[in-house]
Amino acid sequence: MTVTIYGIKACDTMKKAFTWLDEAGIDYTFHDYKKAGAPKSKVAAWIKREGWEVIINRRGTTWRKLPEDVRADMDAASAVDAAVENPSLIKRPVVEYPGGLLVGFSPDDWAEALK
Repeated sequence: MTVTIYGIKACDTMKKAFTWLDEAGIDYTFHDYKKAGAPKSKVAAWIKREGWEVIINRRGTTWRKLPEDVRADMDAASAVDAAVENPSLIKRPVVEYPGGLLVGFSPDDWAEALK
């Protein structure tokens, strides 16, 4: 199985995810938001599937730096635009695998989904 993992290379959670995938022997391709940006079509599909509340990281500094009115009025469409402009808003990692999508790193969830 080959998966695609989206995120930012320097992120500590991403490092844990890479280690987990390597130890599990799962092949992956990596899409780095800092180098390649966040593809609008992908972000829109993720938000449609999971909801913006799952995809957008509302605990990070990037969220807190958004203007209050942007945060208060966030919906699916504005979340897509905000995430494309500020890829650090997207929870990390996002993993696309045959038949599914994982958001965030949970070894138990990943083991179940990627077995």
